[in-house]
Amino acid sequence: MSTTPVEDAMRLKITAALQPTTLEIHNDSSMHAHHQAMQGSVSKETHFRVLITAEAFKSKMQPARHRIVYALLKEELERAGGIHALQLRTRTPEEEERQVAREKAEE
Repeated sequence: MSTTPVEDAMRLKITAALQPTTLEIHNDSSMHAHHQAMQGSVSKETHFRVLITAEAFKSKMQPARHRIVYALLKEELERAGGIHALQLRTRTPEEEERQVAREKAEE
């Protein structure tokens, strides 16, 4: 049995639907465990930062991209003890290439 079932489900659903070239899932739940809203929660998987690079985002604005991901993770977002906060960074492969080039130019 996995110790990260929510993260595992997120990875499976995002990968199956979007076939990302980059997928980073960061579980930030431990940094938020002391928040009042989290009192009584036994879940260790409530707060995530997710970076997704996928061709499927091409020609879509950020709100539309985020709606796609929210729809994929609907069950995890609605479940008691599920995802409480989801920070998304979505981009196309071309956007990722431009960002990497910018970062190299700044070095």
